[in-house]
Amino acid sequence: MAQESPKNSAAEIPVTSNGQLEDSLEHSFNRDLNRSLPVGLGLSETKITSHGFDNTKEGVVEAGPFTGSSASPKSSVISPSSAAASRLAGQGCDLIIPTGSRAQQKSGPVVLADEVKNPAMEKLELVRKWSLNTYKCTRQIISEKLGRGSRTVDLELEAQIDILRDNKKKYENILRLAQTLSTQLFQMVHTQRQLGDAFADLSLKSLELHEEFGYNADTQKLLAKNGETLLGAINFFIASVNTLVNKTIEDTLLTVKQYESARIEYDAYRTDLEELNLGPRDANTLPKIEQSQQLFQIHKEKYDKMRNDVSIKLKFLEENKVKVLHNQLVLFHNAIAAYFAGNQKQLEQTLKQFHIKLKTPGADAPSWLEEQ
Repeated sequence: MAQESPKNSAAEIPVTSNGQLEDSLEHSFNRDLNRSLPVGLGLSETKITSHGFDNTKEGVVEAGPFTGSSASPKSSVISPSSAAASRLAGQGCDLIIPTGSRAQQKSGPVVLADEVKNPAMEKLELVRKWSLNTYKCTRQIISEKLGRGSRTVDLELEAQIDILRDNKKKYENILRLAQTLSTQLFQMVHTQRQLGDAFADLSLKSLELHEEFGYNADTQKLLAKNGETLLGAINFFIASVNTLVNKTIEDTLLTVKQYESARIEYDAYRTDLEELNLGPRDANTLPKIEQSQQLFQIHKEKYDKMRNDVSIKLKFLEENKVKVLHNQLVLFHNAIAAYFAGNQKQLEQTLKQFHIKLKTPGADAPSWLEEQ
């Protein structure tokens, strides 16, 4: 016996006269529809098409999320429009399930962030600027040595710098000679001390020459003591002159070197600007002239600043040099004169005047009583 084919539950949708679904049958329709769907497939992936006998067009009903209670958490309720619902009345409806994958969600507007600075590009740009600056300065130096290029000269400042360099050489020569005198005096004092000890030992062992050996021993010991006092004054003189030459003057000459480097850069960019100004002026050269003018102005300000710094340091150096050398020359003269005149009191007074303290041999080491 032929069995009656089951009707499609999606086709049996009663519709009211105004095209709206009946509320009493809405729940049963949703239940039957959820049973007919495969597991894991929501209504958001389906569409309903109605086929009429005289119309081949498809009526599409959008599927939205279900907000009411349902047996399956993934079920949805079909909310057809009035036009689609009226078309479903009296017509057979087929449920079409797409076999493709879910459509991807459209991405929102893309906001492009600011371009991140690349450290490698920054370093490359620094190297490029350094190479260009070095090339310009080298070309300027070679042009000056060959007599082809012009250089900026401050006659008064250049004269002061030349005098400073010449004085530095002379002070270095005085420093070397004073160090040589100190070394020789130290050796003489050491020899006199040993000679005095030898005379004292012979005065005890030779009874017939006891007094003669004793006089010579006292004389050599006194000369050694005065020599140590003079040696302290000379070493103080050497230390002060060494500080003046190798620290104060050297610091000023370091500023002079920076000034000369700034002068070379200034002349190099000045020459470039002059060459561009002599050439034609068109759309291609005007930006280059403007950029060269800006670089020239920057190096001109740097050159002026370094020139002022050198002038100030030279002024302070001259004042400091006069004070230091005045005291040290007075000390050196009085100490030498008192030593060779045999005036021990005057020699000691000279050291006290300049607050010089002599280091007694073995004074740093504590005695055995202090250790106990």
